[in-house]
Amino acid sequence: MRVRRLGPFDAGEIGLGCMSLSHAYGKPPAPETAREVLGKALDLGVTHFDTAALYGFGRNEELVGSFLKPHRDEIVLASKCGMRGVDGRRVIDASPRMLARDLDDSLRRLQTEVIDLYYLHRYDKRTPIEDSVGALGRFVEAGKLRAIGLSEVSAETLERAHAVHPIAAVQSEYSLFSRNVEIAVIDACRRIGAAFVAFSPLARGLLTADDLVPAEFADGDIRRGMPRFKEPNFANNRRLLSRYRAIASEVGLSPAQLALAWLLRQMPDLHVIPGTTSTAHLEENLGASGASLSEDVADRVDRLINRHTVSGPRYPAATQVEIDTEEFA
Repeated sequence: MRVRRLGPFDAGEIGLGCMSLSHAYGKPPAPETAREVLGKALDLGVTHFDTAALYGFGRNEELVGSFLKPHRDEIVLASKCGMRGVDGRRVIDASPRMLARDLDDSLRRLQTEVIDLYYLHRYDKRTPIEDSVGALGRFVEAGKLRAIGLSEVSAETLERAHAVHPIAAVQSEYSLFSRNVEIAVIDACRRIGAAFVAFSPLARGLLTADDLVPAEFADGDIRRGMPRFKEPNFANNRRLLSRYRAIASEVGLSPAQLALAWLLRQMPDLHVIPGTTSTAHLEENLGASGASLSEDVADRVDRLINRHTVSGPRYPAATQVEIDTEEFA
């Protein structure tokens, strides 16, 4: 596993996004399966584990915290605040008072005295970003956090936040299918020296699963409401994949490995955190570390799958209003 800078830490360039072990894609796996995935990740050298208060409405932090506690000094533990589950619904509140409550809850569930990297999960547009980041900065001073991150923010919001307290990392969706951060956020990260963490780097299964049938998604699977998985967008997006798979085969990589290798070459301090409930897929994903793509191959992939060839936005309208990241016209 190659190591890259993640704020003040060194971490493997491929981490584990833990969300799917408790949340988002229908019924989560059995606890023993989730623990098997976490254990396999440790065995294979993963040092960056990412969770959030929202995932499973606290259950994911409890799972990750209890399993990783014996290995706490060996890993970079990241979580998120400012978005939580209340009465079965997600609520965004990044007021300083609620962030203090979030942090205490996260520390308890994660069974740790300090969180390495704590992201503001969403910019709460009712609360000035300066107020939210100011509160997080005070938690750093109190020794409860080591570094602060932001999730799904614009370049303007990032630079306003960084003026209040150093921002170690920005986390946003980034894949061949989702390029919004290329508008301004990646450049802003370079300017301020922040790392970038790409979630959903495999496009929520679009780039990897050749047997996806959206009509068969389980109840509670968030992809049911995502435009890219609805017709005619889904059929249009699937048409891109035969040529994509051919390129992957040509260079001796799986489709997942090609997608991750393409991302990792975009920026020196870029990390990817694919999620999975399968130890086989985990091992496959980690095989992308160190994979080298020629300029020609990277360009061919880029020309095939990009914002002009992908059909449908990444979020439905009701969710998009929560997102601060720049959008293409």
